[in-house]
Amino acid sequence: MPVMTLSFKTLDELQAVLGERLRALRLSHNFSQRELADKAGVSLRALHNLEAGAGSTIETFLRILKALNAVDAIEALVPQPKVSPLALLKLGDLPRRVRRKHKDGKPRMDANER
Repeated sequence: MPVMTLSFKTLDELQAVLGERLRALRLSHNFSQRELADKAGVSLRALHNLEAGAGSTIETFLRILKALNAVDAIEALVPQPKVSPLALLKLGDLPRRVRRKHKDGKPRMDANER
């Protein structure tokens, strides 16, 4: 399924797609739901909910990926940003957080800037 098509799906539809793909991956490894749930250390219900797109936790998702030897899928899911070392030198210290603005639009001052 092309990424462009996925971008227009609702959260429920995306969960269903993820569940379908995990189910296909499980079947390609020739695991029953019970076998995979046991190997991953999750309940059968948790795996069933994940595959059904009925909601799950990130921990369950990661346990299933590990049990299927598919943790590398995280790299495809959330790739590490590629930043040039030269660009980092030009930027200097990167901000550690985004500063919120006052209601009047002016940036807030830290305690040491007052």
